[in-house]
Amino acid sequence: MELSCCAWALTGSEEDALTALAAIGFRSIDVQAKTFVSPASRARIGDLGLSVSCLALCFNMEDGAALDGAPAAQQAALDHCREALDHAADFGASTAYVVPGTDPVALPQFGDALGQVADFAAARAIRIGVEHFPGKALPTAVGTLEYLSRLNHPNLYLLLDTGHLQMSKEDPAEVIAAAGDRLGYVHLDDNDGEGDLHWPLLEGVLTEEALAATFSALALSPYAGPASIELSPQLSDPVAALAQSRACALQCS
Repeated sequence: MELSCCAWALTGSEEDALTALAAIGFRSIDVQAKTFVSPASRARIGDLGLSVSCLALCFNMEDGAALDGAPAAQQAALDHCREALDHAADFGASTAYVVPGTDPVALPQFGDALGQVADFAAARAIRIGVEHFPGKALPTAVGTLEYLSRLNHPNLYLLLDTGHLQMSKEDPAEVIAAAGDRLGYVHLDDNDGEGDLHWPLLEGVLTEEALAATFSALALSPYAGPASIELSPQLSDPVAALAQSRACALQCS
């Protein structure tokens, strides 16, 4: 399986971050909205032979914008997502994803906005993932799959995050099997089972056996995309942490 990397693990200049990621061995990266859009960064991506797999849509929105908000706030969020999806299409990314808000009562508004985002993305051959997120309106993967089933939109998928599964006490292999062809993207990270810490792989509660079982389940699923390592930029040595996590993932896959 191809391994990607969430580029926001590295701070500093975008060009330096790209150089470091390529040196580690990554050939695919994930980016946030409104990042890596300068001519210099775009040229560096090409020069290093990197591709962009996925774009995180909900980052860098203007204050007050929210997909599940009041009409003006929702419209601002939709405008942001449309602009970001145009950038994703320019990158050649096949996937983008959103994070739910915090209020379960606002899930109907969120669903209405998701449908618009998904339609706009489909016209650009981009799939939209929805990330299950403990502490937010869709805290579990199983609940997120049920929500997506109710929306019944052909271009909405689950973004599975292994660290979030550890927090919600869900089994990755079971979730992957349940998702079937609704699995749209995969994040790999570790934590203490309680906080969304984005530690390097195998430095928290994640074991080699569990990581290998996750890759085995992915191999049996219809999912054919990458697994993307998502680490915190606050780690003491994020470059070393990414290299270590990549090696662990390769060993277990």
